[in-house]
Amino acid sequence: MNISKRHPLLLGGSIAIAIFSGSVAAQDLGQLKGIMGGSNIGGAASSLGSLSSITAGSTGNAAGVIEFCVKNNYLGGENASSASSVKDQLMGKLAGSEEQPAQNNPDYISGASGILTGSGGQSVDLSMAGLKAKAIKKVCNKILDQAKSML
Repeated sequence: MNISKRHPLLLGGSIAIAIFSGSVAAQDLGQLKGIMGGSNIGGAASSLGSLSSITAGSTGNAAGVIEFCVKNNYLGGENASSASSVKDQLMGKLAGSEEQPAQNNPDYISGASGILTGSGGQSVDLSMAGLKAKAIKKVCNKILDQAKSML
């Protein structure tokens, strides 16, 4: 008898979680739109439109995003072989003292966890469920190109 009373609660809880997850994904897609300068993202983020304005806001964030992209296999082919080298060179620019190594840079840490922060302070989580792998690969390649110009 208790089981039949719990079942509606579990169903209701599952529905609430699904609705909440959808609203979080929509917020993240809005954040990506802001970083990209207002480009049309589309309902499922399958089309990112123009990527010409997407950039990392700092050297540390670019290095971290590259780390995230390499770790998750979003950079392929020729880019995969050069990405680690570019990241290491950026980390050399970030190198502080022994007490504050580059790996402890907050921008690097957020980038390595998949948080791309634009120069205006907007951020988007590249690991969110609403983004397609193809879109993330485009963003990763764009950030890698930007990082090469920072060297």
